[in-house]
Parts: sequence; structure tokens; C-alpha cells
Amino acid sequence: MLPLPENDISVSFEFFPPKTEKTEEMLWESLNALAPLSPAFVSVTYGAGGTTRERTHKIVTAIQKDKGLKAAAHLTCIGATRGEIDAIARAYWDAGIRHIVALRGDMPEQKKYVPTPGGYDYASDLVGGLKKIAPFEITVAGYPEKHPEAVSAEADLDYLKRKVDAGASRVVTQFFMEPETFLSFRDKAADAGIDAPIVPGMLPITNYAKTVEFAGKCGARIPGWMETMFKGADEKPEERQRIAAALAAEQCRVLYRNGVRDFHFYTLNRAELVLSTCQMLGMRAAPSTH
Repeated sequence: MLPLPENDISVSFEFFPPKTEKTEEMLWESLNALAPLSPAFVSVTYGAGGTTRERTHKIVTAIQKDKGLKAAAHLTCIGATRGEIDAIARAYWDAGIRHIVALRGDMPEQKKYVPTPGGYDYASDLVGGLKKIAPFEITVAGYPEKHPEAVSAEADLDYLKRKVDAGASRVVTQFFMEPETFLSFRDKAADAGIDAPIVPGMLPITNYAKTVEFAGKCGARIPGWMETMFKGADEKPEERQRIAAALAAEQCRVLYRNGVRDFHFYTLNRAELVLSTCQMLGMRAAPSTH
């Protein structure tokens, strides 16, 4: 596999808030391993129902203050009033955080979504509210295979356009397993009048069985050939990582040949596989300034 032209792609990374001291150590180790790739930004998620708000705030501010990276905080509509969410957003702005990932959010335990009384009903409302508070850079989510709750792909695109029209700076997609899925979505979004950059969300496969389970919840299709490729690999970590990194890198190469230059990686708080993928693409660590 030949590397891509040097310095011709940009990457960003997503992490989730750890629940224990041990998993927090793993997060910082992973972040330190990936930081030399000079990501455009590093985002930190919320738990379902906004249950990790304080931990998200702590980690986001530490990433920006202590690590010198551009950090993005996830904000969801669930479990807080408009006033409470506005106060959180102002606190982020005062802490120097200029980038918000604005999401509707998911209810705990896969319950049907119900807007919070007195809160922002949907992500498009949240985007508009954030723009009234400060000139945040705002990323929103897009679903190449449509959101599981959307009545149709067309309705889902209409909703995405509302988020962009409300002031979103970019769209990062849910993960997908075949580049053609993303490229078709990008074309349809352009036809729908969505003019914000659309960045593919890449999920290198750390565990095939868990990826299939996750895909079922978010509406992503796993092609049959992939099952054959990973058969028995979950019990052979080194072989699985080699297969997964090669597959993810090839997905990125196909997207690159079709004009994509920005890639967002869902890290699952683990660096090895994402780092291997980026190295296969020819990315090299930035020289130390210390």
C-alpha cells in the first residue's frame, strides 16, 4: 500500500469519558499516542441522557489547557433545560472552548426519544441556541444510512439541512463500512442544498462482534464479505489489528481518491488501531517543539 501525499489529509479523534481511574489512564495514554499526529480537533462525548456532563467538561478543558490541542465538547438536548444548557455553553466559552458537537442525544436504555420539558427539542434548535450565545464552531451528525428513527432518507436529509441552516460548521457522519455509502450520501446531501463540509466518521474494527452489535443499534450495514474477513480474528488480536488497520486505510484511500481530505476517527479510547491506520496512510508525527 502506497502512502497518501504527505500533509494532504487532516484527522480528528473522538473519545468518551472514562468511568474508572484505570480507564481514565487509558484515555490519556491513547490521547498522548495520537496527539503527535496534530489532529484538527479532539472531541469528547456524552453518555446516554447526558449522564457524563461533568466528566466531559473536565476532560475537554484538560485536553485544551494541558495538552494544547483544540478540544470539542459534545452537548445534547437530553436531561437539561435551555437555561441549563446555555449556562454549560457559556462555561465552555469562558474556558476557551470554541467548538461544540451539537446532538439531539439518545435516551438511556434505548427508550423512545422524548424532548426534555423546557429544553431544546432537537439538534437544530440547539445549534440555533448556541449561535445566540457565542460564535461557536459547531459540528453536527449525519447518517449515511439514515437515522434509525427517521421516517425516510429524504426526511433525514431535510432535518440535516435544518441543522446546517441553523449555523452548523460541518457534518461528521455516523460510521459506515463501505466508502460508496458515504460517497452516495455526500452526493445526495449536495443535491438537497447542504453546503457544509461532510466529514466521514471512520470506525476501525477493534472487535468484530461488538461492531456488529453497535451497527444494529445505529442503522449501519455490515457487508457479508466483512464477516468472512474477520471470522475467528476476535480470538487473534494481532491478526485482527492487521486486518482492521489495512481495511480502514483502504477505505480512507478510496474516499481520498474521491476528494475527501478530512477524516474523523472514533477511537473507542484506544490508540493502537487508529495510529496504525494513520501510519498506513503516510501520516507522521509532528516534530516535538519541546
